[in-house]
Amino acid sequence: MNILAWILLGLIAGAIAKAVYPGTQGGNIFSTIILGVIGAFLGGTLGVFLQTGQLALASPSLSITGIVVSVLGAMLAIFLWGLFTRRSTP
Repeated sequence: MNILAWILLGLIAGAIAKAVYPGTQGGNIFSTIILGVIGAFLGGTLGVFLQTGQLALASPSLSITGIVVSVLGAMLAIFLWGLFTRRSTP
């Protein structure tokens, strides 16, 4: 998939994930795209692992199934980002 398709898939997946994920997430359009692209890689890799049992870096296609997998991966990326950037209260 070329870079423009990755950006488009990342934008769609990141925007849907931010709208669906509970709570507030900071960030602008660039962070949404980055989380979406990371989510696409996470979702694609987890999808291949669940289907074949092999850990391979994969990417979903620009289809309904690919968007759903990317959104789920982006939600996972938002969750992990929240864990790493959460401030502890004294």
